Amino acid sequence: MSQSDRLRRLVADELGDCCAEDVKHRQEQLRELKASTPMADATDHVSVLSTLSDDTRYRLTRLIASGGERCVCELEVLVDVSESAVSHALSDLVEVGLLTRRKEGKWRYYRTTDRAEAVLAALDETGGEQ
Repeated sequence: MSQSDRLRRLVADELGDCCAEDVKHRQEQLRELKASTPMADATDHVSVLSTLSDDTRYRLTRLIASGGERCVCELEVLVDVSESAVSHALSDLVEVGLLTRRKEGKWRYYRTTDRAEAVLAALDETGGEQ
């Protein structure tokens, strides 16, 4: 069954009767929706969500957001993964703009960005809603 057949069936179910003009009207509404929906940042947004979908990266972000700036050696104690896994996860989080990194001597410190704070706050505000 083609997309247009399915759309025609949907419109017919909603209206009780359907003609070609009704389907054209719905298609035009859908095109307007697509044109008015901001998608310029879609790749960036998907990258952020993808990065947070990993348990280690999510936990690190949460821990840093809750505890403030932390050194890598402190973060390794908080999550049960290898040192290299922590370093890789932190690099990924910096790359998508959820953490900042600064070096002080031989130590590297990580802090959440406003973006990370906003994403975590949105998750907290909507947690469990379905």
